[in-house]
Amino acid sequence: MKTAKVYLIPSLLGESEHSRVLPLYNLDVIRAIDTFVVENEKSARKFIKQVCPEKVQADLDIYILNKDTEPEEMFDLIKLLDQNVTLGIISEAGLPAVADPGAQLVKIAQQKRIQVVPLVGPSSILLALMASGMNGQNFAFHGYLPIDKTERKKKLAHLEAESAKTGIAQIFMETPYRNNQMVDDLTKILRTETKICVACHITLEDEDIRTLSIKEWKNEKYDFHKRPAIFVMQA
Repeated sequence: MKTAKVYLIPSLLGESEHSRVLPLYNLDVIRAIDTFVVENEKSARKFIKQVCPEKVQADLDIYILNKDTEPEEMFDLIKLLDQNVTLGIISEAGLPAVADPGAQLVKIAQQKRIQVVPLVGPSSILLALMASGMNGQNFAFHGYLPIDKTERKKKLAHLEAESAKTGIAQIFMETPYRNNQMVDDLTKILRTETKICVACHITLEDEDIRTLSIKEWKNEKYDFHKRPAIFVMQA
């Protein structure tokens, strides 16, 4: 019988006080284990040091799982599961395994009948939806939209039409340094009555969450440059 567990450990969404967004139980879990599968070693070690400063960094056994992980590198991670090692998965920001490479290892753990334990923590996707005033009963997350201008225009038009037809709130993201360009594109492509929420720096001191119609965004002053954001659309 396998007694090991895979803990999905939420990290912070930025430079914020962890006591605002993480339950104390999460810290107990981090204190109890030394093996972690992370998206970025530097940020993961910084996070662990911040929330559990007493933990000895030299004792940590860190494995990397990110978008550049090769299939053959997954074998080392699978070995951990086969060796009955309890481990924690930590994303670069927010929830692991949601729009995150950690989902690959969770899938394998489930196939091997290893208990997967999701911990409570900040989700930029759900927090943005909560604060947007849009349809929380029926929504879809699309990750990053196409970079190509023609493809992006087609995708946005499709999402708007789908939202208008079904009432589904459409959620997507953008690379932070292209946020302002995204808002500019939205005002040029979408209908004036369509609403867009931009949820920026969620849970941080300078959190900025606004829901406006396209008509209103055209006259709004904003600067979301290099600030992580989630976009929610409702037509």
